[in-house]
Amino acid sequence: MPTDAHSDFYSAVFFDMDGLLVDSETLWLEAETELMSEFGYQWSASDQAFSLGGPLDRVGNYMSDLIGGKRDGESLMLEMIDRMIAKFGKGLLFMPGAIELIDDLQSHGISLTLVSASPRSLVDAALSNFEVSPFVRSISCNDVKITKPDPEGYLLAASSGDHNITNCLILEDSLTGVTAAKASGAWVLAVPHIVPIEKSVRVDTTTSLVNWSYEKLALKYAQDRSL
Repeated sequence: MPTDAHSDFYSAVFFDMDGLLVDSETLWLEAETELMSEFGYQWSASDQAFSLGGPLDRVGNYMSDLIGGKRDGESLMLEMIDRMIAKFGKGLLFMPGAIELIDDLQSHGISLTLVSASPRSLVDAALSNFEVSPFVRSISCNDVKITKPDPEGYLLAASSGDHNITNCLILEDSLTGVTAAKASGAWVLAVPHIVPIEKSVRVDTTTSLVNWSYEKLALKYAQDRSL
């Protein structure tokens, strides 16, 4: 039976990776632009917005359609992964406030899990930027049957840690990710960029993780529980 280790805080906190933990959207844009230019297509802001949050097979198929099927979606997806692994290996920048929040949550014994729609190879490439991973586990698209916007990854994160998903907090940035997070039944705090995200009963928004700490999230938890 799921248990809650903290009566005054969320049972666990789940972090999305791209655009929430790591400042990788500029790298994705670079890789997408570079790859598509090889086929004579100029990648646009609307293309980037469509691709935000994945899943990668959808993005690969979208790219294939844009270039008239000159390459199939799967091969384009694999090419994108290889290019991103190389870019991740050169060193990653983290989103403002992400590391500080992680350190603060860790110091209070909060269980953290990384849940990404990216493949395991890319998740591991990102985690290699930590000397010691702050996450008790990480979940990639290879660990689930259906990735985001399906909630399976977040439900797996909860069940793997013996947490009640309805008492967990998910941090996301994309509409795809928030859709998955909301469907899981968890509380959601979104940091939207490029594509706006609307607030709802279990979904709150913020401009940056810089605005948050363990203490502020504890206050938010008390407010959430009163709803």
